[in-house]
Amino acid sequence: MEERIPSFTSTAPKLPPPVKKSQDVQDEKSNFVNEYASRVLELLGMGHRLFVPRLLATSKEDLLQADFEGALKFFRVQLPKRYRAEENARRLMEQACNIKVPTKKLKKYEKEYLAMRESQLQQEDPIERYKRENRRLQETSMRLEQENDDLAHELVTSKIALRNDLDQAEDKAEVLNKELLLTKQRLIEAEEEKRKQEEETAQLKEVFRKQLEKAEQEIKKTTAIIAEYKQICSQLSTRLEKQQTASREELEIVKAKVMSCSQCSEIFSKEGSGQGSSRDQTGERGDEEKDSLMKHLREMELELAQTKLQLVEAKCKIQELEHQRDAAQ
Repeated sequence: MEERIPSFTSTAPKLPPPVKKSQDVQDEKSNFVNEYASRVLELLGMGHRLFVPRLLATSKEDLLQADFEGALKFFRVQLPKRYRAEENARRLMEQACNIKVPTKKLKKYEKEYLAMRESQLQQEDPIERYKRENRRLQETSMRLEQENDDLAHELVTSKIALRNDLDQAEDKAEVLNKELLLTKQRLIEAEEEKRKQEEETAQLKEVFRKQLEKAEQEIKKTTAIIAEYKQICSQLSTRLEKQQTASREELEIVKAKVMSCSQCSEIFSKEGSGQGSSRDQTGERGDEEKDSLMKHLREMELELAQTKLQLVEAKCKIQELEHQRDAAQ
């Protein structure tokens, strides 16, 4: 038969929570462990029926080696410190949940302990009891003073550490503020430089646009002139060919009529050489005029090619400036 284990009220005072250190990496874990340990210590302080037997079993060796004052100190100081660790507290809770103590044995142990305690109190001298109580109170007072000194030292150390951390944070904030101001100044200068480059780019684009329009107009004009010259040359060539054909036909007609007359043929044979030379000179003058026109036409075509080349270079420069502007943005 198993029943609930009667609870024993513990006289161990609750320890204050440990002073938090200024370590950001361990804050979350420390908070969890402190909360977990505080819960376990609260259960210990209430003398919970599941924890007391297991604590007695796990702390058997320590309790057997200590006297009564040492046992009280163990429950008051060492035991809470031991179960502030997460692993120990978890193991204690698992063991406490699995413990089973017979009620009959527990009641028997309780009766024996009460009887033994009563006999000790009856046999003990009151003066010795008062002396022992006085020593216990003195030890408790000394222990509390020592704990107070330790806590004060820990508080001072924590304040110094916090002060150092605060000074470092202020120094870091000052450095960051200076870097922020410097970055803002650089940003303003970069924006001003960007604005100037945009203005220069706009001006250059306007200049190149005007030059491009001018070049296009010149190209159109030159193209029109070349087309007109080509048309004129074509017309002159056609006209010259027609005149040469007509002249040859007329010459053949005249030559045929002259050759039909015996007297005229003799005269023509004598003066033929002189007239031939004159016809050759006339043909040479026509060839020279044609060569002059072709030469002028080639010059116009060369000028047109140069103008087109300048137009292409201007377009390339405009594209390069637009690319630089986009990269600057």
